[in-house]
Amino acid sequence: MSILVYAEHDNVSIKGATLNTVTAAKAIGGDIHVLVAGQGCQAAAEAAARIDGVSKVLVADNAAYGHQLAENISALVAELGKGYSHILAPATTNGKNFLPRVAALLDVNQISEISKVVSADTFERPIYAGNAIATVQSTDAIKVLTVRPTGFDAAAATGGSAAVEAVSVAADAGKSTFVGEELAKSDRPELAGAKIVVSGGRGMGNGDNFSILYSLADKLGAAVGASRAAVDAGFVPNDMQVGQTGKVVAPQLYVAVGISGAIQHLAGMKDSKVIVAINKDEEAPIFSVADYGIVGDLFDIVPQLEKLI
Repeated sequence: MSILVYAEHDNVSIKGATLNTVTAAKAIGGDIHVLVAGQGCQAAAEAAARIDGVSKVLVADNAAYGHQLAENISALVAELGKGYSHILAPATTNGKNFLPRVAALLDVNQISEISKVVSADTFERPIYAGNAIATVQSTDAIKVLTVRPTGFDAAAATGGSAAVEAVSVAADAGKSTFVGEELAKSDRPELAGAKIVVSGGRGMGNGDNFSILYSLADKLGAAVGASRAAVDAGFVPNDMQVGQTGKVVAPQLYVAVGISGAIQHLAGMKDSKVIVAINKDEEAPIFSVADYGIVGDLFDIVPQLEKLI
């Protein structure tokens, strides 16, 4: 039994979600090969070779993979994946984009966002916004899985010494071209991988009031998130959204400020190790998952909290 793990990377380093996906592969059992596809990605391949538990790294270094276009990546993974029993990718925006195409090309089912490995053919995944866990068994010859990073600990990024092998498959589907990208730049940690997250909701009132969360987050070394209600109201950009239709996070500490706690939001953060909720409504659903709750005006409490820190 052999497993192909698709690596998330920036051509230089391996993203944290890949380490969680390798842990899921370890739970399945068998040889673990990691695919690094990109352009000028040798440094990322060398980083992948050092991940504990990886036996081989496949490198597809070609201009066709430089911008991770789903049409090109899916053709590559489907071709290489024919020789594997399992194909895994992190359940990130990128993984959710290309892996369903891989499943279609291989004519198998995809199992999305697994959070636990029961056996080599049986997995658990959240359904109904995380309010229930489904146990799913696959009889397909090739199991195609996206992995919810928050469901698995990260594998050690060092300690491995995998062989690195170049692959010659170059698949340019010619169906799409890269036009450009706008990247949000911030000195704060990346939201999906941050150890501390401070999030604001509709109770913040407006986008300007998020400045008090930014100030608190900077003192904590935290990332800043938001509920869908805050995003829909135009307070903050949608790349800050935490929840079922946003980013799923599981930091060591999650501070929810002015967030009522709709189930869609809870689905994206309730696996956090410690949850602190600040809300003036003592009946707010967020308190049902909070380890610590403060009922009161956030505009009084947050400055006091920052002063104490």
